[in-house]
Amino acid sequence: MKKNILITGSTDGIGKIAAMMFAKEGHTVLIHGRNKVKLSETLSEIKLKTNNENVQGFVADFSDLDSVKQMAEQIKQEISKIDILINNAGVYNSPDSDNKDGLDIRLTVNYLAPYLLTNDLLPLLEKGFESRIINLASAAQSPVSIDVLLGKVKKNQGETYAQSKLALSMWSFWLARSLQNISVIAVNPGSLLNTKMANEAFGTHWAPAEKGANIIYDLAISEEHKSITGKYFDNDSGAFANAHPDAYNEATINKLIEVTESIIN
Repeated sequence: MKKNILITGSTDGIGKIAAMMFAKEGHTVLIHGRNKVKLSETLSEIKLKTNNENVQGFVADFSDLDSVKQMAEQIKQEISKIDILINNAGVYNSPDSDNKDGLDIRLTVNYLAPYLLTNDLLPLLEKGFESRIINLASAAQSPVSIDVLLGKVKKNQGETYAQSKLALSMWSFWLARSLQNISVIAVNPGSLLNTKMANEAFGTHWAPAEKGANIIYDLAISEEHKSITGKYFDNDSGAFANAHPDAYNEATINKLIEVTESIIN
């Protein structure tokens, strides 16, 4: 069965590779990018290389939650259902440490934006067939400071990146328990893959970007994973594994969700 698949951050890296894989199989692929020109170029490239015209693009700056909200509204107006949502967009290095609201850029792009987008798109996911949400976490996971999340305390980019990725995993598990007919999986796609983000951040890579795209593909549409929810897949070990202990601490998760809702609203 052909699916409607939305992949954020899909104008380069593993998101783009995965989009190409899905489009080659004839799925309807919805891609997202921050830059309108780059998004248009990526759309044309995917259509040409896959001979699939069912590829559509959406623009949003994920460091701006108002922009995320606008994108969600546009999708709801133009798309009837979503079967797969892959929250792939992320940032590590950035010339700006904070967004216009004084929130850390990494916590905003990597956690708050997918939180907002997913919740706004739940009505479309509920209409999907065997719907799944795949959240791109990381091997880098650090306890989430509420003061850092609120922008009251500043930390370095490595620390806030690790906090953002643990926040994403914590929310993923909470969301999985909240939803009845939608699966939610958090995944570390692999450490230091050959992507623009990793190369800019660390100046090196350990594995090809295709490693990350392949696991996204498998978790999103394989029969093997269709009934799995509330789990963390570690692609460094190639298996489901335990995330950071905070991802299983109910009190810590509830506090995170409470503060997140206060920021979003």
